[in-house]
Amino acid sequence: MNNWILLFTNNINIKDVGKPSMPSLEDRIAELVCAQFEELPAKSRPTVNGDGTRGWVPLSGIVVIRDNEEAECVALATGMKCMPSSKIPQARGFVLHDWHAEILAIRGFNAFLIQECHSLANSPGCTSPYIRHRVPDEISNSRGLQPFTLQENLKIQMYCSEAPCGDASMELVMSAQEDSTPWPVPIEDQGEDNIGAPLNGRGYFSQLGRVRRKPSRPDSPPTLSKSCSDKLALKQCTSLLSSLASLLVSPENVYIDKLILPSSHHVPTACERAFGATGRMQPLTDKQWAGGYRYHPFEIQTAEREFRFSQRGAEVVGQSLKASNISALWTPRSQETLINGVLQGRKQIDPRGASSVCRLKTWRAVLDIAALLAIPALTRALSSLSYAELKDTELLKDRRRVKEETRELALAGWIRNVGGNFELPVDRDAENHLL
Repeated sequence: MNNWILLFTNNINIKDVGKPSMPSLEDRIAELVCAQFEELPAKSRPTVNGDGTRGWVPLSGIVVIRDNEEAECVALATGMKCMPSSKIPQARGFVLHDWHAEILAIRGFNAFLIQECHSLANSPGCTSPYIRHRVPDEISNSRGLQPFTLQENLKIQMYCSEAPCGDASMELVMSAQEDSTPWPVPIEDQGEDNIGAPLNGRGYFSQLGRVRRKPSRPDSPPTLSKSCSDKLALKQCTSLLSSLASLLVSPENVYIDKLILPSSHHVPTACERAFGATGRMQPLTDKQWAGGYRYHPFEIQTAEREFRFSQRGAEVVGQSLKASNISALWTPRSQETLINGVLQGRKQIDPRGASSVCRLKTWRAVLDIAALLAIPALTRALSSLSYAELKDTELLKDRRRVKEETRELALAGWIRNVGGNFELPVDRDAENHLL
């Protein structure tokens, strides 16, 4: 209940944005997300360590703006870690692979929409300010069976306290180097016809417009998880919906309209190169696909407001910095604190540490909704024996084509993570015992 009270307390009416002395809309969106974070319990925040260093962490939030000019934060997250490729097979659907703030916030947004779908499916007379049932004509005129769609009066904006890792932040990486001399490019990456594997997160920083892996320390186990710049670029084509959520909700209007970054962490040329129609996404300009998918480049705006646990926030008070291993996840319906992709206090190998946004719980939640709706084709697809089979279902054919063409035309060099397949327990009691 407290989260719902905070939700409405932190709503913003933006009719007065243009008046003198009023902060910009972007600053008010940033303030909304930061204020919601401040309401989280202390265990969800970075701490001052025993050696006097202060923890810092990126924050991302997803905000919806209604026609009546009211803004509402519907998901936020902090985090800056991901799982090494060697440990992916151990995740078994209950450990998150990537909990960078941007990706975790998007997972939270998807979980929130799925919960809204459950409420509508479970109570036929219920309504939601976020989604609605699609009418039969809408479903018959589209290839998908999705029974729900986002309310048309909503626009989606995303706030990030740091420039997304990867291509959108490479100039910032360069400027932070004591020696900004470009590194020699690996032989296998040289030549126009051989772009090679995705580059290390911060390595070979003079190579721009490239798909990159998540940044990490040189001594960290390698990962194939793609940078947040690359994943957000792809989301401009697939929408914010995950594959599972896209079985329930039409993607047509679930695209980010505006990405808000701190002015201190915004390099216009980098962002246009990473996301814009004149950068690496240019081959997709005006591209549309079946199923309601399209290339929808988001507008990028800046805010002066700084998150107090950002790198700059800590520098203001003169404290040394240390990356925090604590991640927070909040939606109007749930709140979690995570470490290493599982709930704080649980070991990574313990299924009881599964986050509400993990693949296993998301699969089960969508299957439960399909059962309530009694849509045979949807139920059959969700009753697949494995997660890999589910992702290969005919109902996701349009989405797979979008991803394949986007990677081929704009995000070449994208190598998929492998080894993350798992099965959904047939016995619900056994599953409950497992989790």
